[in-house]
Amino acid sequence: MASQTQRAVLAGGCFWGMQDLIRRLPGVTATRVGYTGGDVPNATYRNHGTHAEAIEILFDPEKTDFRAILELFFQIHDPSTKNRQGNDMGLSYRSAIYYVDDEQKRVAEDTIADVDASGLWPGKVVTEVEPVGPFWEAEPEHQDYLERYPDGYTCHFPRPGWRLPARTEG
Repeated sequence: MASQTQRAVLAGGCFWGMQDLIRRLPGVTATRVGYTGGDVPNATYRNHGTHAEAIEILFDPEKTDFRAILELFFQIHDPSTKNRQGNDMGLSYRSAIYYVDDEQKRVAEDTIADVDASGLWPGKVVTEVEPVGPFWEAEPEHQDYLERYPDGYTCHFPRPGWRLPARTEG
């Protein structure tokens, strides 16, 4: 019996780099980039108001889980910088987790507590945790960008040896 695909929606700066790295995680079956978390219906690159650049992820829960996706998410972007990743600045580049159900919200909050306790980043996590809303797919030229332009711009990088420890209850 085949497992049912689950959905995750994350924002962590420019969506090109996020998509390029998250799509490689075993168990991720599909990704697309777009805009969410804001105020403009039918958002586009030229008109996305207060939306964040985000990635929608479909994954097989028999091969990976939401926690594993979040651990990669927190490894490849700096969740302690507000509205900024690398050279990209502004509300569009904020760090956010848009949960689809109460379990994802619980896992997000628990993972953030682990990141804060770990000391792996220079400051406390500023990642927003909000219910998922409409997701407006970005234009075709933004989809799979770094697959088409392997030397294109990114501010997301895997950090060798980075491993998020679970905090100990104390």
